[in-house]
Amino acid sequence: MQLKKKTFTGTTSNEVTARETENRKIARQAAAEGFVLLKNEDHILPIKNGAKLGLYGAGAVKTIKGGTGSGDVNERECINICQGLKNAGYEITSDAWLEAYASLYEETRLKWRDEILGKLPAYNNNFFEAYSTTPFFMPCGNPVDVEKAALDGADTAIYVLSRIAGENADRHDTEGDYYISAEEKALIGQLSKAYDSLVLVINTGGLVDLAFAEEFDNIKAVLQFVQAGQEGGNAFADVISGKVTPSGKLADTWALDYKDYPSSDTFSFKNGDVNTEKYQEGIYVGYRYFDTFDVPVRYPFGYGLSYTDFSVSTKGIEAVNTESGKPEIAVTVEVTNTGDTYCGKEVVQIYVSCPQGKLAKEYRRLAGFAKTEELKPQESCSMTITFPVYQLASFDEEKAAWILEGGTYGIWVGSSIQDAEPAGSLCLDKDAVLVQCEHICPLKEELKELTPDHGRMMEKEAAWLEKTAGLPCVHMSAENIGKEIVVYSELPKHFTGRAGEIVESLSREQLVLMATGDPGKGQDAVLGSAGITVPGAAAETSSAASGEPWNLPSMALADGPAGLRLNQKYQVVDGEIVPENFMNSIEKGFFAESVKEEGTSYYQFCTAIPVGTLLAQTWNAELVKEVGEMIGKEMELFQVTLWLAPGMNIHRNPLCGRNFEYYSEDPLLSGIMASAMTLGVQKVPGCGTTIKHFACNNQEDNRMGSDSVLSERALREIYLKGFEIAVKNSQPMSIMTSYNMINGVHAANCYDICTRAARDEWGFAGAIMTDWTTTFASPRGECTAAGCMRAGNDMVMPGIPQDHENIRQELSEGTLSIQELRHCICNTVNLILQSNRYEDAVSYLEQFTGLDSYLKVEK
Repeated sequence: MQLKKKTFTGTTSNEVTARETENRKIARQAAAEGFVLLKNEDHILPIKNGAKLGLYGAGAVKTIKGGTGSGDVNERECINICQGLKNAGYEITSDAWLEAYASLYEETRLKWRDEILGKLPAYNNNFFEAYSTTPFFMPCGNPVDVEKAALDGADTAIYVLSRIAGENADRHDTEGDYYISAEEKALIGQLSKAYDSLVLVINTGGLVDLAFAEEFDNIKAVLQFVQAGQEGGNAFADVISGKVTPSGKLADTWALDYKDYPSSDTFSFKNGDVNTEKYQEGIYVGYRYFDTFDVPVRYPFGYGLSYTDFSVSTKGIEAVNTESGKPEIAVTVEVTNTGDTYCGKEVVQIYVSCPQGKLAKEYRRLAGFAKTEELKPQESCSMTITFPVYQLASFDEEKAAWILEGGTYGIWVGSSIQDAEPAGSLCLDKDAVLVQCEHICPLKEELKELTPDHGRMMEKEAAWLEKTAGLPCVHMSAENIGKEIVVYSELPKHFTGRAGEIVESLSREQLVLMATGDPGKGQDAVLGSAGITVPGAAAETSSAASGEPWNLPSMALADGPAGLRLNQKYQVVDGEIVPENFMNSIEKGFFAESVKEEGTSYYQFCTAIPVGTLLAQTWNAELVKEVGEMIGKEMELFQVTLWLAPGMNIHRNPLCGRNFEYYSEDPLLSGIMASAMTLGVQKVPGCGTTIKHFACNNQEDNRMGSDSVLSERALREIYLKGFEIAVKNSQPMSIMTSYNMINGVHAANCYDICTRAARDEWGFAGAIMTDWTTTFASPRGECTAAGCMRAGNDMVMPGIPQDHENIRQELSEGTLSIQELRHCICNTVNLILQSNRYEDAVSYLEQFTGLDSYLKVEK
């Protein structure tokens, strides 16, 4: 195998490249397709190009493209909403207000910077801790001169409500965060007096309370913008102008009130205990809760308006037998654009009501979905959406098995969970065991879970059974459903293949060094910028076996998931990269002291794509796959092997500070989006994704010390399910474990999820790594490097000498066997051999011909 020659990444020219221009188009399309139109009274939108518009709010000129921390991207240019509207030909009448706001914003930012730098001594000069726990709150802006604004010639004003969020700190249900502030509300009140109509734009990383909008009759339109990446402003103008008809659908349920969420009183800091997080709602997360317990919502899961109208009719439902014995259900639908003016796309969503048998279940769950191509007025298309019956299985804790209970399964079809109507049913003659497992992650303390009233659930079931009478019914025999019995692996005595040969020949010390990232690169920080051959990369794998005869190169890993996070610029002097201060990689060097540049400048402008939630709101797996391939090509260009993305934890509560990075409250939607992103990235030879954070990383406060306490059923059906789908559907090259504990065991040291679930049950073939600083930053020190090896967590990242010392010590004491260590290193070596560090690298997916397909769509 021929190694690629390592070169300086990027270009010495600061000119915009063709790659940047083309990638911006993809980012723009993804953003526009993910915006969700929540309200559009009197068809106020779209607004004709060239119209006069009043534009106000923090996000108008300081549009938030994404979250803070490791999810940031150092792109060349970010188009804010104001610039995007002007680019599209709109006349903005509020320039004076916007200029004043920009000045206030910069002044506030400088004060915030000084506050953080002043806190450094209290945080032992740990910049990231001071930074991440001191959130920046966007100033509201000056009051509006109502009389002057009323005479500016604009009938419509746009107000952009913005919030910043990031890792290591949760949001709060307070004014200025989840709730609107008094100053913001007053400003909206002034605008409502000055303009006939208002368009409210939600530029936030998570949901916010929208009760205030009911108090202003002239808020005629509401658009869920989320955080749209570097092309957000242009994409916004595309939708506002009607160049693009909105087709996004919510990936979360928007409650009427924060207290309506089942974990509202106990989430994170809310009950005063950030050490233990009891998942008392069990499987009833998101729409599964609201739909089951009949709790009214503001906007339902899957909801989103268009500029046109669609009809969706079910044409057929049938069972599909496969060679593997894993039956599938195929639903054929016809979608028609019934409007007369606008083209548009529609999302068809399939939900299933499972029989309420021995196991209590949610009222409905998402089973399949698909998005149409753009349909012209009066144009129709036919789609067949196929999903496995395994998607309908529930986990029986008594049997430690995935089962289908005998009875009738109601199939619902529509454009949101609220609009879905019964379309047919599946009748199973008796119980069927689909997968026989063994128990994982046992509870170690009592947990009282939420359970719906059985009588009420039987009434709801009787109601939909009545509606499905006379509709198509598919009959299925349990005898014809194949049963899988999981065979749990034992530690191999010998390792085979080229990776096995290498591992068997490595010295004990080389094995120890290969167990972590490489701490010898000369970096000055270990969090988020521990690479040097690719400046700004998150880390590199070990180079302990880079010499003859092994020639195993190190691999560069870059943060995500809103694009590659690399340094915009770096210097080369006398053929060597000049190491930079860690703070140069944060906020484009906003906190770093300016230094004189020497030598040759290299530029690494990466593409900032929309955040995970916005991508999920596209409900367009093919589009997300295209975004993934774009990222893969940037990885190849910048010599990055693994992208530390996608993030795919469940939106359990809207206050999680990192929800913006993750896709949805629903595991199927999350798993399909992560699969699509992975399939796109890994189409590029030798490049791979790292799905994260595995698992139950659903809060940020005390994320390194929090214990997620939950039932095995909730763990498997909600919090592991998306990862299972991503592994079976796309076989990502790597998985990153999370900081938290799961029922008392640190995720990075958890054999049950790393080996028994991921490898033995799902067939994961890549390498597993820790999140950064997991082993030496856990509050009580229970998470160890040797513990990672025993668990099957193959790499400790980014790697420090103390990790090596721990592994050496436990090898000597016999608490870690050399064979356990070799097993982990074999997984890493196997990954390196398939990486883009070699000239003859091929697409990682080519070796996997038996990938499951959780969702197939034929158009």
